[in-house]
Amino acid sequence: FLFCRLIRAELAMLALSSASAALAPAALLRAPAAARSTPPVMETIDDLKSLAVKANPVVGYWNPTPLADMGFWGQSQEATIGFLRHAELKHGRVAMAAFVGFCLQSNGVHFPWACTLEGTTFGDIAAAGGPAAQWDALPTNAKLQILLLIGFFELLSENTYALAQSGQKHYMRGGKPGVFPSLKKVGIPVPVPLDLWDPFGFTAKMSQEKKDAKLVTELNNGRAAMLGIMGFVAASKVPGSVPALDGLIAPYSGEVMAPFSAGDSALPFVEGMLKASPF
Repeated sequence: FLFCRLIRAELAMLALSSASAALAPAALLRAPAAARSTPPVMETIDDLKSLAVKANPVVGYWNPTPLADMGFWGQSQEATIGFLRHAELKHGRVAMAAFVGFCLQSNGVHFPWACTLEGTTFGDIAAAGGPAAQWDALPTNAKLQILLLIGFFELLSENTYALAQSGQKHYMRGGKPGVFPSLKKVGIPVPVPLDLWDPFGFTAKMSQEKKDAKLVTELNNGRAAMLGIMGFVAASKVPGSVPALDGLIAPYSGEVMAPFSAGDSALPFVEGMLKASPF
C-alpha cells in the first residue's frame, strides 16, 4: 500500500577534500602555489538534446517550458539541469512502482497476514475499495511510519556524506542524477543485508555501454508510468475522464493529493486541511 502515495521532491550541499604535499627547501623561499581543483562535469543543454534523441528519435528534443534555461535558487544552468534530471528519474521510478501497485491493489492482491498488532489484516484494508481508499483505510500509525521512511530515504539521498561514502557527489554539484547511496556504507547502526538500489547486484558486472542503454530504457518507462498512474488517479476521481479506463477503475470520493483523511483527524492540522479542501 506504499506504492500509491509516493510522489514528493528535494535539495542539498557540497563535500570538500584536502591533500598534503612535501616541500623542497627551495620551495620555502616562495609562496605556495594555489591548489588546483577539477571542475565537476555537469550536463548541459547539448547533453539533453543528445539524450532526447536516444530516448525517442521521432520526437527528439522537445522542451515547451523554459525550465532547463533557468538557474534555480541562484544556481547555474548546469546545476538546474542536474536537479531536473534527478527529479524526472526519481519520479519515474516512483511512478513505475505506483503503476504496478495500483494494478495489484485494484485486483485484490494483498499480503495474507495482519498489518497491525490489533489484528487488522491486509485483507481488511483491501476490502476498503480501490488503492486510494485503501490508503485512507490504513491506521494513522501505519501512514506515519511510511511517510517517515520516505523522509529518511529523501534525506539520505541528499546527504553529502552519505553520497561520498559511495564515491558520489550531489546531482547539483557534478554527481550523477538518479544515484542513491549504498545503505551499507553510511553507518546505519543495524545490519543492512540489502541496498535499496540494485539489492542483488545485477548491474555490478555490466559494461558502461549497457548501463547507459538501460538508463535510457528506464527513463522511457518512467515517463510512460507517470502518465499511466496519473491516468489511473484521474479515472478514479473523475469517472469518464479517461475513456479507455471506463468501468475498470473503482471510483474514489476522497482527496487524492492529501496524505491524511478523516480517520487521521486526531493529528494536528488535519481537520483544518480537510475543511479547506475544495473537493
